[in-house]
Parts: sequence; C-alpha cells; structure tokens
Amino acid sequence: MTEPSSPSAEPRLTSLSHGGGCGCKIAPNVLAELLRDGRAGDAYADLLVGSETSDDAAVFRLNESQAIVSTTDFFMPIVDDPFDFGRIAATNALSDIYAMGGRPLLALAILGMPVNTLSRETIRKILRGGETVCRKAGIPVAGGHSIDSIEPIYGLAVTGIVDPLLVKRNSGARSGDVVILGKPLGVGILSAALKKGLLDEAGYRAMIEVTTQLNLPGEALAHLSGVHAMTDVTGFGLLGHLLEMCRGSSLGAHIESERLPLLPGALELARAGIATGASTRNWQSCGEEVRLAPHIESAMRALLTDPQTSGGLLVACAPEEAGRVLDLFEKLGFERATVIGRFGGEVVRVEVQ
Repeated sequence: MTEPSSPSAEPRLTSLSHGGGCGCKIAPNVLAELLRDGRAGDAYADLLVGSETSDDAAVFRLNESQAIVSTTDFFMPIVDDPFDFGRIAATNALSDIYAMGGRPLLALAILGMPVNTLSRETIRKILRGGETVCRKAGIPVAGGHSIDSIEPIYGLAVTGIVDPLLVKRNSGARSGDVVILGKPLGVGILSAALKKGLLDEAGYRAMIEVTTQLNLPGEALAHLSGVHAMTDVTGFGLLGHLLEMCRGSSLGAHIESERLPLLPGALELARAGIATGASTRNWQSCGEEVRLAPHIESAMRALLTDPQTSGGLLVACAPEEAGRVLDLFEKLGFERATVIGRFGGEVVRVEVQ
C-alpha cells in the first residue's frame, strides 16, 4: 500500500464523497418503502421503542428503572478539515441518545476509509475529532470496526441509558403543545456553499459551532412532565422530522416561518440558489403533507427541507412549560432555541405561515 506523502497532497475530503453529512440519508419515502414489511420488534415485550414511528433510537427495558438506548449514525464528509469532520459526526451520533431523553454510556467507532488515498495522519485526525467529542460527553470510544472503502465514512454506534418512565418518543405530542426548535437551520445550505468555495470564514465558524454543540438539554428535558415528545432535526429537514412527530401523534402542526432561527447567511445563500440535492428529495417525499402560505418564498422552502447535520432538538411541550424549556436550553448554551409553532388539528399535515 502506498500512503500519500502528506495531507497537503491529498484531495479535499468533500471531493471524495457524492454526498455529505446527513444529506447522505436515503430519502424518507424510499426508506419507508424499504422498511414496509419489517416486523422485527413484534415479539419483544421489553422493546419499548423500535422502528414503528421512525424514532431516533431503539429503547430496550432491562428492569423497572433502567432501559438501554441504542443508536448508530455515520456519513461521508460535510467539511474538509478531518478533525472537524470527526467532531461533527460524533456529535450527530450522540444526539439520538439525548433526543430520547437518555444519557450516553459508551461509543463504538464506525470507520470506512480509502486507505490508498488518504494519509494515516488524516484518518487519525478524524478519529481524534470523534474521541474529543466523546470525552466532552463523558464517555469512552471503547472499540469499533473499520473497512477499506471508496468514500470516507465515519460515525458511531452509541449505547445509552434512560429510566423507562422518562423516555421521550417522537410520537407523544398533544393538541395545543408548542413546538420548540433548539438550533438554527441552514447547515445543508452552508455545507453546499463550502463545497462550491462560496462560504466565508465567519459562515464556516458558525456552521462548526452549531454542528459540534452536543444536544445536552435532551437528558434534562426528560425530567419535565410537560415535555410530551422530542426528536432531533437531521437529514430529512425540519418538515420531514416534524411530520414524523405529526404522524406518530395523529396531529397537524402550524409553523410560523418568521420565527424560525436561521444560521447567518443561510437565507441569502438559498436565494442565490445554493441548496443540496437532499433538500429537493425531502420536498418530494413530504410536499403532499405540507401547506405553504402564498408568501413563502422558494428560498424559505429550501430551508424548511434543508438536511441538518447534527441539528437541533425538536420539542413538543405544554404551553405553560415553554418558559422552563427555553430557560433550560439557554442555561446549557442554546441561546437561539425558539418557539416556532404549535400542534393541533385532526389532519396530519404541516401548515407553514
């Protein structure tokens, strides 16, 4: 095997992959078709959460006070810096544990690398980035699995723990609940701009800051009885993951577009036509269940379906609990957490005003 002489002689990480970050995900309508006949969890009474509502992680009850939360997530590079790529991928994988109200215990690395194209130094930096995030979360990377692949792939399989009575599913929203979004939107658009060489340094820093911020509020939110449902916004975009909550809860949702937190420059880039292919696929999958007000411009529609890598928590809570939820987000460094709408109506769809 001939190793590249130095990282400077290597191609850009993003040039080696056909997609990046959570934009790599299979479109939701295609995934639903692939999983249509699956019934793997039917025979297990202690499997509290399986794949039935497209939730963030599996939950298996061990006893009256403990349940295991298990998830895996991996993707191809969203950025060219290997350390940042590792950090983003690890943060994204851990998010699924927090979205269930759980606490992560340990992680296993998932690594697929073109070992004849990338130097060992670059691959080590990817691994170090993931380990750095796991140390921040207070857990070890206790092993993993690696393969030689054409495209670079990195992620984690994560095991966590939660009280069975505190599990927050994506299907528990109640009519009248408010919808709270924990992080600003626009990661997919900024990453597309980066790949085209159109993202400035400030935009890159903003993207890295949001994608490496652990969704720590999830574990604390599990203890609030007024929080009825939770998920995180990733590859299917805000509309796709909100619709999963609507379907699971048999409710509609109303979103106020003017209240949506956005990453700096994301709307302007969308107006300039910068978007990912995944955004179009997401709209094709969910558009029939969405009603956009006439004033909603195409750029805003792109942001609504923009695939988020390591995106924010999406919370359904009683209106009287919203203040406590927002205070908790702010205390943990999520100053842009915002009430963006409410659940209500018997028709399962999302209306955007």
